[in-house]
Amino acid sequence: MTQAPGLPAETDFPPSRQAALDRLAGFAPRSGRPYELGRNTDPGPGRPGAVSRLSPYVSRRLITEQEIVTTVLAHHRFETAEKYVQEVLWRTYWKGWLQMRPFVWTRYLETLDDSRSRLVDARALTDAERGATGIAGFDDWALELVRTGYLHNHARMWFASIWIFTLGLPWALGADFFLRHLIDADAASNTLSWRWVAGLQTPGKTYLATTANIERHTEGRFAPGGLARVAVPLTEPPVGAARPLVPLPRPDLRQPFLLLVTPEDLSPESLLPDGAAIQGAVVAADPALSWGEAGRRFTQVAADDAVTRAAGHFGCPVNRMDRLTAADLAAAAQAAGVHHILTAFAPVGPTAQALAQLAPELVRAGITLTPVRRDWDEAFWPGATKGFFAFKGRIPGVLDHLGIS
Repeated sequence: MTQAPGLPAETDFPPSRQAALDRLAGFAPRSGRPYELGRNTDPGPGRPGAVSRLSPYVSRRLITEQEIVTTVLAHHRFETAEKYVQEVLWRTYWKGWLQMRPFVWTRYLETLDDSRSRLVDARALTDAERGATGIAGFDDWALELVRTGYLHNHARMWFASIWIFTLGLPWALGADFFLRHLIDADAASNTLSWRWVAGLQTPGKTYLATTANIERHTEGRFAPGGLARVAVPLTEPPVGAARPLVPLPRPDLRQPFLLLVTPEDLSPESLLPDGAAIQGAVVAADPALSWGEAGRRFTQVAADDAVTRAAGHFGCPVNRMDRLTAADLAAAAQAAGVHHILTAFAPVGPTAQALAQLAPELVRAGITLTPVRRDWDEAFWPGATKGFFAFKGRIPGVLDHLGIS
């Protein structure tokens, strides 16, 4: 494997769609019973495990959730692969949940700023981030995260629980630590998972890491002592009811347009139907749209991959844009001879914020920016109004509606 410059030294995530497809092809036969039995076991870096390790790719949609589930169900009946399908849908659920409650992301950012300003023991935070607390497992995961840009999902839960309930550190600072180092950093999945561990996401319900559970699911590698024996839920003002999703009008794809590809969706080939009047495309590789050095570098190399694929698929000029500005977008649209720009809908996060700021500037330049939401999100997101238990009951019906079985 060729190491992409700027990625963690021990990363195992080549930033390309083909790498994602190859990994999915190798995993799909094991996505049934082997995954169900071994999904909670973290054997450690460099050792084979039961999980797919597709998260860096799906977080940028180098490969889509629909592709993953379709491939898995080509190998197994739904009942056999249900646990893995649900794991994929957790990401979809988190995205939809936050999209209908965007103020929870704003609240996280405010909490993060407040936690930084009120932090009393800066040394405790530094020790936690550099893996110097003396807690077996926790220190190893801190080092593994920085070194590889990845952690097993169960290790993320243990880590967050120890951070909050054993070390007594602010949960928002832990979520920020993950965002700065995870290659698969994602506003919804990361923030809401930390909230869930803390007892905020499902009010009153926390996740407590225990020595026995860690020892069992790390195959005896770690048996940390001195962990918190209780996990008192954190509290906050009520979140309130979900807001309805804002409906998006279907664009007229017969009208000439420029396609804007962002790090939220690097599979432009499957976004639009054949025959759309695309006159050109730009792929945004702006570092401001990603978190952390490893995540930014992964995105930038993946953006190059998207440029090559889009040019081959659409047969039109495709350019990379290292800085996403209204002036540069307007110039690209004018060069393509169009007044319309289409882009994949960006859920809550830095890309959505950037596009919201660009749209009025583009209007003043006589150019419209139109988001396109994938059928997968249109079908699943409205069901994320309550907890995941209610959401997962809808999965078979929605998959059938999408023609996936």
